Amino acid sequence: MKNIYTCFPGGKHKALTLSYDDGKEEDRRLVALFNEYGIKGTFHINSGIKHDPNRIKPEEFSELYKGHEISCHTYTHPTIERCPMEEVVAQVMEDRKELEALAGYPVRGLSYPNGSYSKEIKEVLPHLGIKYSRVVGSSGHFGMPKDLYEWQATCHHNNKLLEYGEQFVNLTKKQYLYLMYVWGHSYEFTLQDNWHVMEDFCKLVGNRDDIWYATNIQIVDYMEDAKRLQYAADLSFVYNPSAQSIWLNVAGEYIEVPGGTQVTLP
Repeated sequence: MKNIYTCFPGGKHKALTLSYDDGKEEDRRLVALFNEYGIKGTFHINSGIKHDPNRIKPEEFSELYKGHEISCHTYTHPTIERCPMEEVVAQVMEDRKELEALAGYPVRGLSYPNGSYSKEIKEVLPHLGIKYSRVVGSSGHFGMPKDLYEWQATCHHNNKLLEYGEQFVNLTKKQYLYLMYVWGHSYEFTLQDNWHVMEDFCKLVGNRDDIWYATNIQIVDYMEDAKRLQYAADLSFVYNPSAQSIWLNVAGEYIEVPGGTQVTLP
């Protein structure tokens, strides 16, 4: 029997994503760095905090974060586990509405403000159009998330970032899917005077042909579409009902299954 493995786009087995909160002015430098090295980021923003001079102006969001993902962080950044559920719903939905008007596309991600969440909040998020939410802390591994509403990053950028980066670029076992996920706040680089850490990391992991550089929502959407593939009982062909291509490793051969097509498997 042939082994069939799901791959990332292009047949890759490694993906990198970064996630930064609060939309502060330092995002400008961070986005420029990502763009230089072909890296994709997800930026979680509180659209209701409009008069902080240290935050990016809303009218700049669309252009500044082009090619990256604009995501929710609640409207005004409360510690939502302490709030009534009515407020939680309003915080998420108002943030979505304003960010979507600025971004021009559906905003479907979240990071919990102050790392605050509960089982009840997790359960309501799918009904608010949210597909995933990031928690704080570091997992210390390169595994795919088990719970998209409790998605923990590999590391904060102040937690052995270059060490994890070295491990990541040297991963070679193609029977696994590896994901490196980095989180933080861009203003921390200024506060701690350590922009060189992110610069060195981007030089290490950026512009490589063996890594898929993706936003949080791109990873979620791709893996959901991969699960929708429809295989023949004898694995002789597969049909892709989704719009985007899905890549497979079939007995060592890389196969692209374009959206809306049926492909014979070797």
